[in-house]
Amino acid sequence: MPATDKTSENRALIVQGAILAWVAVLIYASANSVVLSIIAIGAEHLVDGRNAITFCNLLFLGSLISLVPMVFFFHKEWTRENLRSLKRGDWVAMTISAILSSALTPSLFFFALEFSNVTNVVLIGRLEPPLMLLLSVFVLKIAFDKWAFAGALIALIGAVIIITQRGGETGFVFGKGEFAALFGILSFITSNILSKKKLNEVPFGVFAIYRTALGTIIYFFWALYLFGPHHFQDVFAPVVLKWTLVYAALVIIGGQFAWNLALKKARSGDMTMATSFTPVASITIAMLLLGEDPGDGIYLGGTIIIAGILTGLWGRKRKERAEKERLARENAMEHETEYHFKGA
Repeated sequence: MPATDKTSENRALIVQGAILAWVAVLIYASANSVVLSIIAIGAEHLVDGRNAITFCNLLFLGSLISLVPMVFFFHKEWTRENLRSLKRGDWVAMTISAILSSALTPSLFFFALEFSNVTNVVLIGRLEPPLMLLLSVFVLKIAFDKWAFAGALIALIGAVIIITQRGGETGFVFGKGEFAALFGILSFITSNILSKKKLNEVPFGVFAIYRTALGTIIYFFWALYLFGPHHFQDVFAPVVLKWTLVYAALVIIGGQFAWNLALKKARSGDMTMATSFTPVASITIAMLLLGEDPGDGIYLGGTIIIAGILTGLWGRKRKERAEKERLARENAMEHETEYHFKGA
């Protein structure tokens, strides 16, 4: 394949990855509002006096439902040849990723929300984009994108302003709930780095099905251990099945597919810029679906977050323009060397 065609193909994959990252972020930003809306519906349709639609029921049943289209689309990748090509380290990495993403991370955030307030947990969550970028540099050995990092830090400042200026909220205190949120973020980042590293070596269908299936099993037993044997007694109630299909189609299937494909194709800087927009997206969707009042800080903080995103994008364009100029100079020098008259 000619170098120009390969370059164009790589550029197209990068663009696809960036778009998928933004789609995944918007889906995940809507997740909390969608879940709260569905739980509110469950409160109006009680089962034996109980709200059968709980977060655990949605997550467990939604994961089971999401396995159906995964198996349908990717079962052909589960061949003996593909499975034999996987090394022991690949299976270990996928297992660790499943444990982190499907059991440990949600459990830590449940604990955080039990001992802290939502705004503090969201503030801790804004540490994820710059930390993800830094760890990607050290672990994945990618080039440090200073503009993406600067944009993520600016966006973090905007998130702090949004959260701290919400009327009637208590001040930020770093307690055990905040520590749980911090460890939840580290667990999430570790899972993503493992996913990004192994998705280049493992067929996507094998990775997606294995991680989802194992993660669902681990989460089921983890929840039983934490909450007791009756925790999932209403999981197959008609009202739960109906609305879990909505949740699974939008958040789990759509979000996971977009996010995992973005991890495979997108650059870390693009992922960082997309995730930096999460606070503004989450608050905007909550305003539209739940009628929540984000407070006066949304105007200044939102503007700063957008400025951070634009900073990262401007830096990326500047870097790409410099790279094009370098390649053009090298190409010109090659032609000059090739056609330069060297004498008789």
